[in-house]
Amino acid sequence: MKKSPYPAQDLRRRAMAWAVRLKVNPRVVRVQEMRRKWGSCTASGTVTLALDLLDRDKRFQDYVIVHELLHLRFARHGRMFKALLSAHVPGWREYELSSREI
Repeated sequence: MKKSPYPAQDLRRRAMAWAVRLKVNPRVVRVQEMRRKWGSCTASGTVTLALDLLDRDKRFQDYVIVHELLHLRFARHGRMFKALLSAHVPGWREYELSSREI
């Protein structure tokens, strides 16, 4: 399969596809340089994903995308947040441990 000339745009599209599956509506999804995190989500609905995610495998990308999008429904990492994360990204705890290595 040919590599896309716009990988950041592809990551943004994947995030929007996940948003549909999770029934959330981010105001905007950005892909940009981030030094300390893989992603973030603001209360106003802006989801930001680290450009370095493009160097990680798709399942790790999914973990970060789903994690940030779930914050549009749940501010904290409570029981429901973790249950939905487990339903959509089985084995996410393994990714959580490796997510500390940015």
